[in-house]
Parts: sequence; C-alpha cells; structure tokens
Amino acid sequence: MDKALGALVNENANRWLNGNYDEETKAGIRRMMAHAPEELVECFYRNLEFGTGGLRGIMGVGTNRMNTYTVAMATQGLANYILTRFPGQEIRVAIAHDSRNRSDEFARTTARIFAANGFRVFLFDSLRPTPELSFTIRELGCKSGVVITASHNPKEYNGYKAYWDDGAQVTAPHDGNIIAEVDRIGSMDQVKMTGGEENIITIGAEMDEAYLGKLQTLMLSPEAVKANAGMRIVYTPLHGTGYKLVPEFLRRVGFTAVSVVPEQEIPDGNFPTVKSPNPEEQSALQMAIRLAEREGAELVLATDPDADRVGIAVRDEKDDFILMNGNQTACLLTYYLLRRWKELGKLTGKEYIVKTIVTSELMARIARSCDIPYYNVLTGFKFIAEVIREQEGKATFIGGGEESYGFLVGDFVRDKDSIISCAMVAEAAAWAKTQGLTLYGLLKRIYVEYGLFKEGIVSLTKAGKSGQEEIAQMMANLRADPPKSISGSPVIEIRDYQLQVCHDLQTGTSTPIKLPKSNVLQFLTEDCTIVSARPSGTEPKIKFYFGVREELTHVEEFHKAEAVLDTKIDAIKRELNLV
Repeated sequence: MDKALGALVNENANRWLNGNYDEETKAGIRRMMAHAPEELVECFYRNLEFGTGGLRGIMGVGTNRMNTYTVAMATQGLANYILTRFPGQEIRVAIAHDSRNRSDEFARTTARIFAANGFRVFLFDSLRPTPELSFTIRELGCKSGVVITASHNPKEYNGYKAYWDDGAQVTAPHDGNIIAEVDRIGSMDQVKMTGGEENIITIGAEMDEAYLGKLQTLMLSPEAVKANAGMRIVYTPLHGTGYKLVPEFLRRVGFTAVSVVPEQEIPDGNFPTVKSPNPEEQSALQMAIRLAEREGAELVLATDPDADRVGIAVRDEKDDFILMNGNQTACLLTYYLLRRWKELGKLTGKEYIVKTIVTSELMARIARSCDIPYYNVLTGFKFIAEVIREQEGKATFIGGGEESYGFLVGDFVRDKDSIISCAMVAEAAAWAKTQGLTLYGLLKRIYVEYGLFKEGIVSLTKAGKSGQEEIAQMMANLRADPPKSISGSPVIEIRDYQLQVCHDLQTGTSTPIKLPKSNVLQFLTEDCTIVSARPSGTEPKIKFYFGVREELTHVEEFHKAEAVLDTKIDAIKRELNLV
C-alpha cells in the first residue's frame, strides 16, 4: 500500500474513531487496525460513492460500506438539495424498503432525518416493491422518495435509490447536484437526527389498493384470461417483496390457479434457498420449476427482492421448462402489447416504446413494423423514465424495457415494474392459448416474422480498488485498439458513448450521439452483429453484450438456426478473450 493511500485510510478511520459514532462501530475499526489491515483499506480507502442512482455497497463498518452513518449522511445531502429546489414549499417524501438485512433500519433512519429537516414523510408500514414506491411519489405529490434495496445483489449488499418528483430515479442535472451536496457532508455532526417525529406518516394497504387499481386498467385481454382462468401459474418472490402483491394482482385480473413456492414466500435477507436472489440466474428458479412440474403448471414467474425485475420459465415443444432471457421477455411483451393495441383500435399515431442501447434490436423491428416510434436510451431505467417525462402530454407510452429483466407497461410507474409485467406475461400466455400456442410457440412465430435474434452476455466481476482499475484499463485498451473485425465480419461502425460520437468506418465520417455521456463502447459489423462493452454503474462488474441475427423461414428450422447463432456468440467470446 502506498503512503498516500495509507494516510487517507488512517485519516478516515481515525475520524470515525474520534467522532460521533457508536461504540460497536469503533470496536470494529480497532479490530481491523490491529488484525485486518487489508479489510481496513477496503472499508476506508474512499467514501461509498453516491452515484447517479444513489448508494449500493457491502454492509459493514466504514466510509466505503453501507451502514446507518453512510445512509444518514447521504440522506442529509439529499435533503439539503431538495430544500434548495423547493424553497418555501411543503416538501413531501415517500420511503420504502425491501427484505434485505437492515433495510427496515436504514428506512427508519432515512425517515427520521427527512422529518428532522421539516419534511412530511410517508413511510410504508412494512416492505414494499420498488415500483410501488415510484407510484406513491406521484400519487401523493411528493418531491422525492427513497427505497432501501440492493435489487438482485447478493445478501452482503444493500442500497439506497433516490427518486425525484416524477417518480423516476434522478437524472441530470439533479443527479450531479445531489452528489455534490452529499459530498459536502463530511461527518455525522452535519446530520439532523432528531425532531419532527410528528412529520412521519405510516402508509400501507390504502396505497396497495390505489396502485393495483391503476395497474388493472392496463390489462388488454380479459376475455382470453376468462377463457383460461384455470391456467396453472407458479410464482416465487425469492424471499422478497413481491409476495405481497404479485399473487394478489394475478388473482384480481382473473387467474385462479396461482401457486407460490412456500419456502421462498417468506421474506428473508439471507435468501436461504438460493445462491443469489437474481431471476436472471437459472439456479434461482429451480425450486419454482420443480413445483411447476409437480402441479402441471404452464408458466413460472420469479421476481427479485425489490420486485422490479421478472424472470420467466415456459414449456417448450417437448413439454420441458426453459428459461426466457430478458431480451426474449421484452420482445414478447412488446409484440403482445402492440398487437393488442392495434386489434383494439387503440393506436392513434401518437404512441411509442422505449428500449436501451444494449437491448435486442428485435424490439425496434417490431415497433417499425407497426409504425410505432421507438427511442433508444442509455442503460438504466431512469433514462426510459426520462423519455416518458419528456413526452408527457405529447404522446402515449405503451411499454419499454431492457435486457436485464426489467419492463414497464403504462406510465403510472416510472421504473421497471414486475407486478404489471408478471400479469402481462400471464395475459399474453392466455391470449396465445386462444390461438393454440404456448408462449414459446408465440416467440418462435415472432422469430419467423422478424428474424431470429440471439443475444448473449459476459459479466466479469472485478471487486475492490484493484478491480476498478482493471475495468478502467480494459475500456482504455478497447478505445486505443478496437477490433477491426468480429467473427470474420468487418467492423463498420464504432459508437463511443463516452465521447458521444459515432464513427462510420466505411465513409470515414463521424456523427454526434445525442445521448448523455456514458462509458459504453459498441462495435457494429457488416453482418449486423453488435458487441457492446459497459462497466456497470451499480456493481463491481464490466459487462459485454452480444447481439447476432439469422433469417428464420420456418418454425421447424428454429433449433438449427439457434445453434448457428450460439456457435457464433461463443466464437466472439473466444475472439475477445472473454472465456
């Protein structure tokens, strides 16, 4: 460890040892000083970054950990910024939390500090899904809101997501301004911790009713649901918040045979039945699939701890369960929504959908075929919400999503929403059944109509300070020496979202990218392959995304064409030294 870093670590640690912090915290610092110097460095070498989405990190002692103090200082910084934006106004805020360890404690800390700053605070009586927090902000006229969650991260993590008055996660200029205010809070002495307790108002069932009532107006095929009301569905909340609303909403819209995995229905921040509470991972759905096989179910649904993402499993032509990835689910829902809006005569020419730059191009192709405008935005649902805000009063948002298992229908909520997504997937399955199709069969029909699109991803975890440096170097190397061809096809376009420029390698021209700066690189080849590299903004990871395409003329050729694309993606991974 170099001297400068060591001095910084000791300065931060000693400030906590001599500051207004509890004795248990100080004992932990002394233990690390005496016996775990490497751990001390990881806990104190920096402040836990309040990024554009808030905080996320491992729980523990120190400036670089999620704990009561880092939450408190972040909340005071956020409160200070809110006060500058709404001077002289009544300020309302809403707070929710998920099932993670200490989430309720962090939520109460957040509520106390907001109340001490004179805000009227609406605090949920128990855990609630993130999308309901987004809805609540709009419903109660709040200026801001916070949900305590680390989404689908492992049990060691927790997080703090900040929202603005439109119910969306903060974007520019508020994100940068909030970060600056948070950075100004150097110690607990600057945090208002007491007073204003009468400003905290408990909310609960009444907000559930308002939320579910609005979602119910979005459903499109009540006749198909009625005809297939007994379609068996298995759902798992993976020990998270979805258990409160997903089964209830499925029953309200008409599905009468919904089973919940009993072992995973219990909220538990240790997530004892799964390695990771992430519906993107096959292992997380295995318990639900086993129950579905025993019960003869047709559909499996799974949500992450804060119930904003949904994973699904469906039966294939052999009657075996297979998992659909986030791209497939987003494309399936986009097709279903646009098809039903057209059949119901709801399209007026002023509707649109939104996707992210790393989400399947099949979504765009479906939209174009229906003459529906679409927007391509940076990764992160806040950018989808930003488009909804910009188009409010001008055009109608039908739906939108991202490859990471997040989708939103309608604009009552301004974040990804697994409650409406679960119901819409189930309704799409019922609608497909009226045409003699399974969801899997419907997906293959879409591929015949638009082409077989296949996506892959490699996610490399690089933890700690050295990991950050390694990720930065990987991106620097790609910029300095980009690939000239990928899987034998020449690279014809490079999009650098950090520099906000698109290079056409065939013409030698460059055009600006009219999106905010983001550390993302995309390489497009002559045969329509797309490779993207993106460091995660919320996790110690760098992700590589692959999109390839093949014509599909008959359903019977699906598996053969899919194997060709799988082979191609594997070859690209090897070519880029990612396996």
